[in-house]
Amino acid sequence: MFSRNLSVPDLVRRFLVSCTQISEAYVDEIRVRLAENRPQRQVQERLREDIISLKEDILMKEQMTTTGNSAGISGKRAQTQFRKYLLERNMSERTITAYCYALKQFYGLYSQLTDKNLQLYKVFLIERYKPQTVNLRLRAMNCFVRYRESSLCPVSMVHVQQKGFLEQIISQADYEFLKQRLWEDGEYNYYFLIRLMAATGVRISELVLFDVEDVKKGYRDIYSKRNKLRRVYIPAVLRKAFEEWPGFSQRPDGILFLNRFGAPLSASGIRFQLKVFAARYDIDPDVMYPHSFRHRFAKNFIEVCPDIALLSDLLGHDSIETTRIYLRRSSREQYRIVNQVVNW
Repeated sequence: MFSRNLSVPDLVRRFLVSCTQISEAYVDEIRVRLAENRPQRQVQERLREDIISLKEDILMKEQMTTTGNSAGISGKRAQTQFRKYLLERNMSERTITAYCYALKQFYGLYSQLTDKNLQLYKVFLIERYKPQTVNLRLRAMNCFVRYRESSLCPVSMVHVQQKGFLEQIISQADYEFLKQRLWEDGEYNYYFLIRLMAATGVRISELVLFDVEDVKKGYRDIYSKRNKLRRVYIPAVLRKAFEEWPGFSQRPDGILFLNRFGAPLSASGIRFQLKVFAARYDIDPDVMYPHSFRHRFAKNFIEVCPDIALLSDLLGHDSIETTRIYLRRSSREQYRIVNQVVNW
C-alpha cells in the first residue's frame, strides 16, 4: 500500500492518516458486506476500490498540509457551502456525503474548476472505479457546476450496460414464509417492517423516517431528488393490521420502528438483521436485503395492475424507462422457464 522508500516516521504518519479516514459508517458497511457472504472476488474488488480511496485521501491531505495552497482552502470552503445547498434541496444524507466526497477529491487533485480539469477528473475516475461510481461522482460535479451557476459544460456520463433481467429478488413464497416465521417468533417489529416495504415499495432511507402518524393518516409525503414530491400510500389492510398490534396502538406518536433501546432503527441495522433472519430461516441471503422487497412490490403490482406509468410514480422513478425492467422476468424465472420449455 505504501512505498518501501519511505522512512519509518513517514510510514507511521501515513498509516495514522489513513486510519482517520475509516468512519463508523464504513465499518458498518464492511460488517454488512461480510454478513452478505458475497463471492470473494466481489469483496476483494470493492475493498480494492476502498484502499484506492484511502490512498487518494492521504495524498490530498499531504498536498494541503505541505503546500498550504489556496486550492485546499477554497475546496474546503466550497464543500461547506455545497453541503448547505444540497440540504436546502432535500438531498438524502447518503447523497450529500457522496457528493461532498467527490468535490473534496476533485479539489485535492486540481486547483481550479475548469472544463479541462473536469475532463481530466473523468479520466482519473474511469481508470480507477466502476462505471456506477464514476457516474455518481460526475453527477456530483455537474451538480456543483449548476450550484456555482457556471458556464462550464456538464460532464457526460459513462455508459453502463443494463441487464435485461432482475436479479436477487425475494420470491413471493419466501416472502410469505418469512412473514409467517417472524410472526410466530414474536418478531413483530420486523414483521411489520417487511410488510410495509413490500406493500409500498418504499426505499430503506425513506422507511426509517416513517412515524406513527403516517400510518394513522394512511400515507407519507416524501420529498426526493430535485424537490420532487411523492406520496407513499399505506394500504388499508396493512393499516388495520398495524392498529391491532399493541406495539403500535399504544404509541400516540414518534418514529414508527424502534430498536430494543427505544432509538430509531438505522438502515445499516436493518440490513444486518435481514441477514440474520436469512440464516435463521434458511432463506437465500442474496435475496434478503431491503431493496429486494421494493422489487417484490413492483413485480406484484405490475402483475395485477399493468399501468407502468402509475407504478413509476409510486416508486418515485425519474424516468419510466427505469420502471420497465419490472415488465421482464427475473433471472431465476427465466432459468425456470427455459428448463420447462427446452427438452431437446
